[in-house]
Amino acid sequence: MPPVALYAIDLVAVSVLTFALYFPRHRRRDLVVAYLGVNVGVLAVSAVLSSSTIAAGLGLGLFGVLSIIRLRSDELSQREVAYYFAALALGLLGGLGTSVGWLGVAGSALILVVMAVADHPRLLARHAAQTIVLDRAVVDRDELTAHLEALLGARVHSVSVQSIDLANDTTRVEVRYELPRAGSRPAPSPTGAHDHLAVTR
Repeated sequence: MPPVALYAIDLVAVSVLTFALYFPRHRRRDLVVAYLGVNVGVLAVSAVLSSSTIAAGLGLGLFGVLSIIRLRSDELSQREVAYYFAALALGLLGGLGTSVGWLGVAGSALILVVMAVADHPRLLARHAAQTIVLDRAVVDRDELTAHLEALLGARVHSVSVQSIDLANDTTRVEVRYELPRAGSRPAPSPTGAHDHLAVTR
């Protein structure tokens, strides 16, 4: 397959990834620029170096660079990191795929399908995680779990206590929970009316 065709396929694929999958679901404009820039940059570099002796290790090197970018930039969710790696992989397939032909095209299509399904809003939609600040210090884990279930009206699967402030009478926890099916959710307990829910993930 001609390299130009692979480049065009990559640009179409990253456009679908960014404008049809990521942005309609997450609405973060700065990452649209990041995904497009990473993809086109990787495509250009891998295309230039595809005929050199270092082409075999180029992919691993670029994945390592992306890991450094994550550590030295604003914190990203794991979902956003997955889109980063998808954009990077599409660029590599477009730039280094001349030797594998249609296998590279199939790999690009597979990436788009996996991202479309894995990040679909209906997939595991009832499962969520939040950081919650309670307006009282709760030391007993069973009591804390019961209070969170009453507050959220959901089944709590995991509770990680981040801090307990006895002086200010607050508890900060990260909780992972599962909402009941539609129509069966109990009303939240009024005892949690003043607790603060934050950092939804």
